[in-house]
Amino acid sequence: MKLKYIVKLVVSLIFSISLLHAQPLPKVEKGKIERIEKLGSKYVDARNVDVWLPEGYSSKKKYAVLYMHDGQMLFDSSTTWNKRSWDVDKVITRLLEDRKLKDVIVVGIWNGDKSRHADYFPQKPFENLDKEKKEMVINAARNNGVSVFGNYQIQSDGYLKFLVEELKPLIDKKYSTKKGPAYTFIAGSSMGGLISMYAICEYPSIFGGAACLSTHWPGIFVLKNNPIPDAFVYYLQQNLPNPKNHKFYFDYGDKTLDAMYPTLQKKVDEVMKQKGYTEKNWITRFFPGQDHSEDSWRSRFEIPLQFLLGNKL
Repeated sequence: MKLKYIVKLVVSLIFSISLLHAQPLPKVEKGKIERIEKLGSKYVDARNVDVWLPEGYSSKKKYAVLYMHDGQMLFDSSTTWNKRSWDVDKVITRLLEDRKLKDVIVVGIWNGDKSRHADYFPQKPFENLDKEKKEMVINAARNNGVSVFGNYQIQSDGYLKFLVEELKPLIDKKYSTKKGPAYTFIAGSSMGGLISMYAICEYPSIFGGAACLSTHWPGIFVLKNNPIPDAFVYYLQQNLPNPKNHKFYFDYGDKTLDAMYPTLQKKVDEVMKQKGYTEKNWITRFFPGQDHSEDSWRSRFEIPLQFLLGNKL
């Protein structure tokens, strides 16, 4: 039995690696994509990283860096599982051509597929729960009955160490970047919004701004008797970085999964006010009629881009 199990595990690993290598580079209209393929880590599973360089990228200039989660969904809908994408290259190129944005490169970190929820779920708020509530979260299922976390333990602290200790030094060495928090930003949607919020709170000396679109405040997929939203609110109360040199962008719609967010986002907004955030360093936007999809995020992506990286003409 042990030999059969090992054989199956090896075959599965080889198949997974072959799929990872088989993924084509996204096609972009302007600029170019360079892939760091199957980047290994001592903290999380290996994954691809797609780096978008704008048209005319030059080592003689210095660029801000926008780190984005769910990297395989960012550039080219023909390569994504649902045939939708953010079209990040198109949105940023248009703003750059209109001189509305600082020079920037985008680092698209692929999610870990089955480990995605465990990678992106803020770890310290979870660890602050009592044993019974932890078990409720870990055993949670999606609406179709599939386990939310699978066999993975929540490991977002490790994922952030991967970003900060392994990936960022590599990017700063390979590309012509501005390295301070005033030029380093992080963004994502849904669970990617949660981990972006968590990243800037855990590493305020690294990240100067976070864009959190359709932030998945429930953490799992039910609202009733769910301890997670309050745990996140409490965490923010204790860990929000200094508003003088950090920026937050939140938004949400009211269709599909976003229908869960309005009341939860309002609780977060109250914390932002209490901690001294104003319109200078914090935006929350509501988009009636928009749903939980790349189409919605693409349609409003220019707003957080200009808020975090806008040129003052």
